Amino acid sequence: MEKDSARPFGHSLEAFSPEKAAPLTAEPAPEQARAGSGLLTVQCSCGCCGVQESAGHGHGAAPHRHGTPWKKLAVAALLALLSEMAHFAEQGGFLASWEVPGVLPFVFAVAAIALSGVQTFKAGWLSIRRLDLNMAALMSVAVTGAVLIGQFPEAAMVMALFNISEAIEERVLEKARRSIKELLALSPEKATVRQPDGSWKETESRLVPLGALVRVRPGERIALDGIVREGHSAVDQSPITGESMPVEKAQGDAVFAGTINASGSFDFEVTAAASNTALARIIHAVEKAQAGRAPIQRFVDSFARWYTPCIFAASVLLALIPPLFLGAAWLSSIYTALVVLVIGCPCALVISTPVTLVSGLAAATRLGMLVKGGAFLEQGRLLRVLALDKTGTLTCGRPKLTDVLPLAGTEVERSRLLALAASLASRSDHPVSRALAEAHEGVAFAVNGFEAVPGKGIQGQVEGRRLRLGNLRLLQGLLCGEEGEELCRRASELEAKGRTVVALADESRVLALFAVADALRESSVQAVLELRGLGVRTVMLTGDNEAAARAIAEQAGVDEFRARLLPEDKLSVIEALAAEAGSGRGKVGMAGDGINDAPALARADIGFAMAGSGTDTAMETADVAIMDDDLRKLPRFVRLSRRVHGILMQNIALVLGVKALFFGLTLAGHTSMWMAVFADVGAALMVVGNGLRAGRR
Repeated sequence: MEKDSARPFGHSLEAFSPEKAAPLTAEPAPEQARAGSGLLTVQCSCGCCGVQESAGHGHGAAPHRHGTPWKKLAVAALLALLSEMAHFAEQGGFLASWEVPGVLPFVFAVAAIALSGVQTFKAGWLSIRRLDLNMAALMSVAVTGAVLIGQFPEAAMVMALFNISEAIEERVLEKARRSIKELLALSPEKATVRQPDGSWKETESRLVPLGALVRVRPGERIALDGIVREGHSAVDQSPITGESMPVEKAQGDAVFAGTINASGSFDFEVTAAASNTALARIIHAVEKAQAGRAPIQRFVDSFARWYTPCIFAASVLLALIPPLFLGAAWLSSIYTALVVLVIGCPCALVISTPVTLVSGLAAATRLGMLVKGGAFLEQGRLLRVLALDKTGTLTCGRPKLTDVLPLAGTEVERSRLLALAASLASRSDHPVSRALAEAHEGVAFAVNGFEAVPGKGIQGQVEGRRLRLGNLRLLQGLLCGEEGEELCRRASELEAKGRTVVALADESRVLALFAVADALRESSVQAVLELRGLGVRTVMLTGDNEAAARAIAEQAGVDEFRARLLPEDKLSVIEALAAEAGSGRGKVGMAGDGINDAPALARADIGFAMAGSGTDTAMETADVAIMDDDLRKLPRFVRLSRRVHGILMQNIALVLGVKALFFGLTLAGHTSMWMAVFADVGAALMVVGNGLRAGRR
């Protein structure tokens, strides 16, 4: 599957889109971000009822209804029914005393058509002039033909039922669009910002600069992305990450725009402009993805472009051949041809795919998965191999202290050893040093003469003696004799478990060994287990050494692992896996979070980015963003994709089955025009209702 070169995040909503979606600018005006979004003017592209042409859609487009005229449609339906009743009364002789018996059916029919069908006629004849034979063109020809052969009640009933069905469809479809449109109302327009003089003032969110301090009160919705600097609270993150329970936030934790503060109050530092928050990216993604189409949607559209002219041709042949060569009556043959036109309308077929994809994409968004387009949601069912980056994907990406081993002969207690090591470590920004510093909860000792030794560690003066903290290369002079051999043996045992070992020493001896490891995410084991149950093979990719990689692979339960990989090596592995899986029509996925994962994410059939802790490069390159870094979303994505595909197949089979049945009944002379409309309307409403099931959790 080829990927779009622009690779924007979002949802494939082209079938319900305006001609162009306005992208988010650096400083979008509130009215542009809300009222001007493409999500507020979504429309059906099935060509059923409108004049406006949807970009790239070959069989017509539907206008957006600015308020459905239900009263007018109800009156039109009543007039069509009166026309039908007047026709039956006339046939039964009840109107025999009238001087002009056909007046009532004609008057009622014309009034019904005028009330309900003006827009359809405009769209239909405009399409015919352009030689674009869409649904509106089919209806216009069918109704005009019925009027010309004197079937006034039939013409009125067809037009009234058709437009009522369109209104009902639009109302049902609004349910699929509503959950995505609600994103636009999530982010507050104003935030309480600290001013240079120390006061707090409400400011428009789009004007708040990076680094500003924003205060959030209990019950407020957070306006921007940031890092908590003071205070603590529980935050409902379900609009962004899909988590059902509030998440505790304290100093140093990230918060997202659009999420809801529960009870406490806190101040946070703004880390993203209003146009670049996680919520803004979701909205932007929804708009941008309108340019993408799923393979099955492209197939249905292509099929409809050929199918509709074929229906026109078949109707013409049915109107001409029986009277010319088989002695059939002209009026009967023309009527049958008009019925075939109505049955052959492709509306239900064309609408069957986009409504299902929109519902599935809306469900993915609610679950905290931002999908670039319907193509990836549809292809997820074919995932056979998933490569998983280790650091930041399978693991948390933040090393933690796992072991403190005081060495024999030292008289310093364990807590004091950790305090000494943490005091040195607090002066360094190395990940291992940060892990040691965070593990110590007490007061740090003062450090004098601090010095970093590149590639080896750090050293400094603590409590009057020179201490060194680093890898074993920093302590070469102390690693001799039996004591040195024992120290190296214990370090090797820890490294075999996938841990990074550092030692604390003074000028004469090694005092302790500290082991640091990147902890496995709580969700990783369950995610891998569920993926295996779905028939997806997992492969862990890492730049770590063989021992560290093996330890994490065994803990996570992955099927395979590849160690000591550079970014280009990861790309080569993905290419090899793609060649292997592609031979069986399978797809290869890649999940990662860093810049070094970007080439592999781009090459994979479906790239998954860890959006919570991942880099912008990974986010932009991938096709699906996991907003809360919960790997259990990966098997959920596969299951959702399979569910969506199953519903798509059901819809297509249902539409084609209904049409085949009524084509047969028509050729056997057992249907009428209004019955054909009921069949087409019924099929369309059934596929819409069935498609909405994809949006259920």
